[in-house]
Amino acid sequence: MNIQISEHFTTKKLLSFCLPSIIMMVFTSVYGVVDGLFVSNYAGDTAFSAVNFIMPLLMIFGGLGFMFGTGGSAIVAKTIGEGKKDRANEYFTMIICANAIVGIILAVLGFIVLKPATVLMGADENMLGYCMKYGKILICVVPFFMLQNVFQSFFVAAGKPDIGLKISILSGVVNMIFDFLFIAVFQWGVQGAASATALSQIVGAVIPIFYFASDNSSMLKFVKFRFNKKVILRTCTNGSSELMTNISMSVVNMLYNSQLMKYAGQDGVATYGVIMYVSFIFVSIFIGFSIGSAPIVSYNYGAKNSDELKNILRKSILVISCTAIAMTVLSQVIAYPLAKIFVGYKPELFELTIHAFRIYAISFMLSGFNIYGSSFFTALNNGVVSAVISFLRTLLFQIVMVIFIPMIFGLNGIWVSIIFAELLALFVTMFFIFRNKSKYGYM
Repeated sequence: MNIQISEHFTTKKLLSFCLPSIIMMVFTSVYGVVDGLFVSNYAGDTAFSAVNFIMPLLMIFGGLGFMFGTGGSAIVAKTIGEGKKDRANEYFTMIICANAIVGIILAVLGFIVLKPATVLMGADENMLGYCMKYGKILICVVPFFMLQNVFQSFFVAAGKPDIGLKISILSGVVNMIFDFLFIAVFQWGVQGAASATALSQIVGAVIPIFYFASDNSSMLKFVKFRFNKKVILRTCTNGSSELMTNISMSVVNMLYNSQLMKYAGQDGVATYGVIMYVSFIFVSIFIGFSIGSAPIVSYNYGAKNSDELKNILRKSILVISCTAIAMTVLSQVIAYPLAKIFVGYKPELFELTIHAFRIYAISFMLSGFNIYGSSFFTALNNGVVSAVISFLRTLLFQIVMVIFIPMIFGLNGIWVSIIFAELLALFVTMFFIFRNKSKYGYM
């Protein structure tokens, strides 16, 4: 089904348009899970803990790709909606080039600060070596990681989410095949996992470059451009919520790991790693839907079509509500088999993981609304509101909760902290939705 962002959307058509983005995000998270499975079962729980310990730091760099992607695609889609297609292509090309330059700079800086940053985060002697082996490889491919992330958003804005999905699947298959070869066959441990991930990120970045450089059938392609610092600034401002989300999640994950080392030791960090892998699969459904629907919102905002904005918001809330209920129920059912797959080799860790995941998973009832709310305002080119929602949800509320709730409930307080944080964030999201309804005409 060839659906354009300028069409009127029924619920079925909205789901059909967003489905490639949803599958793309789910598949991306699944091959991340495969990484964890191979490391946990072939390299051991210490190596698994180390990978999860260093991952938040690496994700901060990738977050800049999401910033350029979501912020830039909102501007480009709005420009298309205004009927300025040539200008949209100039903006698109400029944003991609800026993203690549920033990626190279960050790779150099990241290589310098990797070890001191890991020590500062609290890695013990057992984990530090594994962290360095894994981190150094992935720091080198940060430019590709950022480009992979930014292209995911622009394929949707270009009206070709299906191509983005195919490239994401190909990248995932590359990752999983080389995970098996490097870890299970060649026994390279965490270095094998990092190498497999690096190859998949290179594939996910290079193929889109060739696609948009060719005479393609999408609404976007690479063209000559003049550097426009105002558009770059708007891109960064508009996408700041996505950057904030990634930085905040990384900082919070570091804090969680620190608290878990205090309350449960290395087993606590391993348990949290399993939860993060699995929960990202669930949350990626909301993220994928938000990425998929954002260009539709941006286009209709640019076209001043308030009726369609109302339609999209109503149907999106319905989709998220049904999905949230289904995901929460499903998570309670599959907690046992998932824990068995990851850490079944260690009984104490296995029981802790089941218990922790079933508590943490209650947050799925709330998180989808907050993820969509932040993305919705990004699509409306209101980066400030989007960033406030993201900052409070992913950083401030979680930091406060994970510090103070465990003082009352001990280890269980760490698992329940996310529920309280998401609930507070939901109140903030609702406040901004109702406060801005007259300004944008979506209600």
